[in-house]
Order: sequence, then C-alpha cells, then structure tokens
Amino acid sequence: MTFGSSLLATIVLALAVSATPVVVGENTITLPLVKRVHINGTLNLLQRDQARASHLKARALAKLNGTPLPRPAAGTSVTAMDQSVDYIVNLGIGSPPTYYNLMVDTGSSNTWVGAGKPFIPTSTSKDTGEGVYVSYGSGIFIGEEYTDTVTFGSGLTVTQQSIGVASNSEGFDSVDGILGIGPVNLTVGSLDNIDQTIPTVTDNLYSQGVITNNLVAVSFAPTTSESDANGELTFGGTDSSKYTGPINYIPLTSTFPASEYWGIDESITYGSSKTSILSSTAGIVDTGTTLVLIASDAFSKYKSATGATEDQSTGLLRVSSSQYSQLQSLYFNTGSVTFELTANAQIWPRSLNTDIGGTANDIYLIVADLGNNSGEGLDFINGYTFLQRYYSVFDTANKRVGFASTSHTTSTSN
Repeated sequence: MTFGSSLLATIVLALAVSATPVVVGENTITLPLVKRVHINGTLNLLQRDQARASHLKARALAKLNGTPLPRPAAGTSVTAMDQSVDYIVNLGIGSPPTYYNLMVDTGSSNTWVGAGKPFIPTSTSKDTGEGVYVSYGSGIFIGEEYTDTVTFGSGLTVTQQSIGVASNSEGFDSVDGILGIGPVNLTVGSLDNIDQTIPTVTDNLYSQGVITNNLVAVSFAPTTSESDANGELTFGGTDSSKYTGPINYIPLTSTFPASEYWGIDESITYGSSKTSILSSTAGIVDTGTTLVLIASDAFSKYKSATGATEDQSTGLLRVSSSQYSQLQSLYFNTGSVTFELTANAQIWPRSLNTDIGGTANDIYLIVADLGNNSGEGLDFINGYTFLQRYYSVFDTANKRVGFASTSHTTSTSN
C-alpha cells in the first residue's frame, strides 16, 4: 500500500550520487544516491559492527541512568574505524543550498555535516549556541548546533531543522556526515542541554506538512560491486514498485535496551528441521550495521549447524563449496510471520571478498557474533545484509517496523 496521493505526500530519495537529474513524479521526488563498500584493514568489517553494537547498548544504558556518555576533551585522539558499507543520500542545506553526501542511519537520529565538505553558512543558518556531540562506537563527531533549511530537491524543503556542524569527526572520511532517521529519543544527551530532544528530519517533514505520514521506507538490494546505485529512501509513504506482496508489520519491542532503537522481538531457526538458533528475544533493525549479528550462544549454534569455521583473515565464518551446497535457509520469526534468508543470502558477495581481506574464491557467511550471550535485551541486529533482501518500513506514528518480500529476497547474486 502506498500512502498519500499528493505531490507532497511522499519524498523518494533514490540511493545514487551522480549527475542524474532530480526526477519528479506524480507522488514522488527522486534524488540520486549510492551504496559504497570500503573496508580498511583486516577484520575491520566485523570489528566495526561489534564496536557499534557495544556502543548502542552503552548509550542506552547511560541514558537510562541519566548519565550521558562522557565527551572527549578538545584535542583528544579517538580510536575510530571508517564506515564499511553505507548508503549515501545527497541533501541540500542552507539557502542557496550546499549539497552534502550523508550516510543514512536508523541507529541514530542527529543529522550533521562537516566530516568531509565543510559547512557553508547562509542567511538561513542560525547558530543556537549549543554544543553537540554524538558517538557511534566506530566514530564520533563534535561541533555546534545550527538550525537551517534542508532541501530534498525540486524546491521541497523543511525549515529550522537542527543540523550539527562538526568541528571534529572521526570514522567518517568517505562521507560528509549522517542523516539520522532513528527514533527521536536518541537525540537526548547530544546537546549541552542534555535533556533536550531534537526533532528529526522525518519529524519536521511531517510536522511542517511536507509528508502526510510520519514514516520512512527503505529499499536496498544485493550488490556485487564497490559502488552501486541500487537503493531508495522514501519519506512519508511506501513505493509499491519496490516490493511484492503485503508489508508485514511488527510492533516495537518494550524490552530494554532494544526499545531505545527500532527494536523488535524475534526468534531464529535453521533449516527444514527448524533447529533453534536463538529463542524469542529482543534486538534491533539497523541500516548502520553491515552484518547480521546474533548473540554469542546463538552464534555457536549457527556455526555448529552450518559446519563453518572461523576465518582468521576476515573474522567471519567460512564454508567450503561442498558445505555451501548443503547450507540451508535461516528463518527469522517475528510477529506471526517468518522471513527467510536463503543459502545465497547468508554469504558475502564473492566478488567483494578481497575488499574485506578475504580470498577471492572463498565463501564467507554474513551471520556473525554479536559479542555477548543472549539475555541482555539486545541479542541480535538485523543489519544491511538482512535488509537488502526485504523492503523495510520504519513507522514512527504507529510504533512498528514492517518488512515485505522483494525481487531480491531469493536472488542468487552473491
């Protein structure tokens, strides 16, 4: 179902940064963007995802305790890892707008620039006097809060949007900043006034009447190249051309700390025998995580079920060709619906093996160790490698996440 019928009902940002002009349809505005793979150093992919997972938990716990994570002192060196796989949206800020390539992140909610291209203030740029700081586990940014006009193409704008302007950032060398589309509560603690929330871009699009539904939908697709314009980000509705069948909605979990994010409850089983891998528990859906991470005890069961061994070069599980031919589907059971990752969906694209420090003809699995046993309230992360197989909807108004099958759900592109 596609929500809304007017031009302003839906803004679609096609994930592809190029010279392609903005496309204006009856109900959509399409901007070009790109998916990029860029791994620096062995184990970086797994280490980055695990660092992010650990930080997501720590940030939620700090908020619960009323003690935001400490900010590094000015000039302090911070260990960071560059983003490994990301989707980039091109947004304009200011009037006239300067366009920035921003990574789309459902696991954070601040929008900021200055990691690459410097911020260019205009007559619509207002410094609020508030310092702003966000840590991502694999990187940070520190700077000043501005409010400004954000342009989505063809004259569609939101005004007085909070924008962080980085004076220092680490771990974002390949992008200009982040477009945060997580729940608004994730902005608490990011300003000097630590109790203040910051309306997200999605919130302001809705409150200013640009979109008629407070939701974001994401279409990813498997890729076999380092740069690929193969995704779409839709504010305010869904794009029925990107999925098949119904969108199945799952209510957000009440289990902490997954409840701080786009968290859901699910169980995971393997194969036709439905071997239990992870009992029903809480975890999150996250575009900023590349792999599918599961709790350490569940990971051990998955490793045993597949017969895989840990690869020393990449940190990922590796299977032989004969083991791959016997690899069975992995099932994610949530709500009353089961979502399947086929054998091919469970492996890293072989054409990109060397990008992660692997061997060209080896077969690596995309299910990896979260780093802690189940029972901590965030026991799995369905990352990009899950989301590339399903159309996903992040519905703020109705407090739910939706998934639908696509033409890529059972494809064998990897």
